[in-house]
Amino acid sequence: MTRHDNGVLDDRGPLKAAHEDYDAVVKLTRDLVRIPSRGGIDPYDPVLDYMAAWLTEHALPCRRLAGPAGTTVALACEITGAGRGPHYVLDACLDTAPFGDENAWTYPPTSGEITGGWLHGRGSSDSKVGAAIFAHVAARLQQTADQWSGSVSLLFDVDEHTGAFGGAKAYFEDQPPTRVDGVMIGYPGLDHVVVGGRGVLRARMHVHGVAGHSGASKTTPSAIAKSAMLISRLHEAPLPGPVSSAFPLAAKLTITAITGGEGYSTVPDLCTFNIDVRLTPALGDQAALDLLRSSATDVDAAWPGTQPTHVEVTTRWPAFALAEQEPLRAALLSAAAAAGLSTSAKVAGPSNIGNYLAGFGVPATAGFGVAYRGLHGTDEQIALESIPPVQATYHHALLMLLNPS
Repeated sequence: MTRHDNGVLDDRGPLKAAHEDYDAVVKLTRDLVRIPSRGGIDPYDPVLDYMAAWLTEHALPCRRLAGPAGTTVALACEITGAGRGPHYVLDACLDTAPFGDENAWTYPPTSGEITGGWLHGRGSSDSKVGAAIFAHVAARLQQTADQWSGSVSLLFDVDEHTGAFGGAKAYFEDQPPTRVDGVMIGYPGLDHVVVGGRGVLRARMHVHGVAGHSGASKTTPSAIAKSAMLISRLHEAPLPGPVSSAFPLAAKLTITAITGGEGYSTVPDLCTFNIDVRLTPALGDQAALDLLRSSATDVDAAWPGTQPTHVEVTTRWPAFALAEQEPLRAALLSAAAAAGLSTSAKVAGPSNIGNYLAGFGVPATAGFGVAYRGLHGTDEQIALESIPPVQATYHHALLMLLNPS
C-alpha cells in the first residue's frame, strides 16, 4: 500500500497481496488443522514447532513463552518498523476445542478436507485460520518495514481453550511489553468487528448447614435447602438493563453448577454452587459482588445456627466497549469497507480476552475473521473465499495505524 501525493493511502495493495497469498494461507491453515492440539488433551509441541518453523522460514524468528509450570504456552514474534511509533499485537490461538463425537463428523476432525469451497476441521475457524492470516500479514509487513513506523507482534496462544489464557497472561503479565496500543484478536466472523463485551464475575458460593441423620427425630438445617433459598433469591434479583446504544446489553446472572450431599441418610452440611454474572457499565464487578454478599447475608440470617456463606471469587473481568473514535476500531471498520465488506461494530454478550485486556487498559477488538460454521461443534469449517478480504482488512488497518499522518 502506498501513499499518494494527496496523502490518501492506496487500499488496493493489501487486497492484491492477500489474493497472492491465498494458496499459501490455505496450505498453512490445512497443515495446522491436521495437527491435533485440543486444549488440555493433546501435546502442543507439534503445532508450536510447525508454526515456529514457518515463521523462521519467512524471516520472522519467534520466542516461546513459558507458563507457571515451565511449559510453553505461546509463541511471540516482533516486527519493527523504520522509526518510533505505536505497538499493536495480532493474537490468535493454536489450541482448539475438543472433537466431541468423532463419528458424527462428515470428515475426520483433523482431515483439513476441502469441499465446495469450505475447509473442514477442528480449529479451522477458532482460530488456526486466524493464525495463518496473521502470519502472512506479518510477513508482508516485514517486507516493507522501511515504510512504516512502530512495531507489530504476533501472539499465538496454546492455552486458550483450557480457559487459563496462559499465553496472554505470559505475554501481558509475566513478560509485559513496555507499551501496547491495541490488540486484534483473530476470532472468526465476517459481519462484525467485536468492539466490546460484557464483563464477568464468577464465584463459588459455599453454603453451610448442620450435618445430621436424615431419619433422626431432630431435623438439622440442610445446606442444600439453604442453597435453594439463596439460589431463588439471586435468580429473582433485579438487574439493570441497557443504559445506552453504545452498550446495548443487559446484565445477566446464571447458576451454572451445584454440588452437595452424598447418599441418602446424611443431612448435608455443605453445598457449593457456581454463579456467573455478566457485567455491564450499569453493573460493575463490585456491585455484582455486593449483590452476592448481601443476598447471602440475608439468607444466613434466616437460618440460625449455621455458619455464614463464603463467597469465593474465581474470575473478575470488566465490561468494555471501544469508543467510536478509538483508532483500532475505526481502522478495522474502514479497512473492511475498503475490502468490500459490509461490517459493523458489535458489543458481544460472551466475555473474551478483550475483557481481560481491558483490565490493563489495553484496547482490543475481539473478533473479526472468516465466515464459518460449527464453531466448537460438529463439522467445524470455514469459507475459503472469505480469507482474502479478511487478510486485506487486517493488513490495511495496520498500515493506517502505523502511518497515522
